[in-house]
Amino acid sequence: MASSAVYSPTTESHPKSSWCLVPSDHLDTSRFGLKVVQVLLSFLAFILEEVVNSCMSCTALYFFEFVSCTAFLFTLLLLILLSTSLHSRVGITCWPKLDFVYTASIGVLFLIASIVFASDNGNTSVERGAVAFGFLASLAFFLDLGWFVKCNGVPFKNAEKQEPSNVSVAPTGASAETDKLNAVANGTEDA
Repeated sequence: MASSAVYSPTTESHPKSSWCLVPSDHLDTSRFGLKVVQVLLSFLAFILEEVVNSCMSCTALYFFEFVSCTAFLFTLLLLILLSTSLHSRVGITCWPKLDFVYTASIGVLFLIASIVFASDNGNTSVERGAVAFGFLASLAFFLDLGWFVKCNGVPFKNAEKQEPSNVSVAPTGASAETDKLNAVANGTEDA
C-alpha cells in the first residue's frame, strides 16, 4: 500500500524507550559500572558475614552486618532508580545531591564498620574475607564519590551560585527607548 510509504520517512524511533537509560543525566556508564561493583562487593561482604557461625563479641559483627546489608539494599535501589525511568516517578528532584550524600555517608559507614570488625573478630578466614570485601566496597564508594566530584563537581556549590533575581535589567543604551518599532520592516525609517 502507498500509505506505508507516507509514514515511514516521518516515523522516529524512540531510543529512550528501553528499560535501561544508561548513560543518562543522572548516571553515566562508568558510574553505573562502579555502582554495580558496589552492589556486588556489599553483597559479598554481607554473605560472608552471615556465614560466620560464632562470635565472642558480636557487637562489631552486628554493626558490620547492618552496614553491609544497608549498603547492598540501598545501593541496589539507587542503581535501579537512576538507571531506569523510575526516578521520574518518585518525586525527588535533587538526585545529584541525594546520590552524593548517600555515597559519601555509606562509604564512611562501611569504612568504620570494616575497621571495627577487623579489630574485633575471631580471625577466621570467613571473617577476614568479609572484612576484605568491606574495605573493597568502601573503596568502591569513595572511587564513585571522587568520580562524581570530578565529572559534576560538588552539587551544593552549584546551588549556592544561583541567586534568584526578581529585578528586570533595563537594556543598555539610550537608543533602546527612542527607536521606532518595526521601522525598518515597514520601510518608514527616517534617514
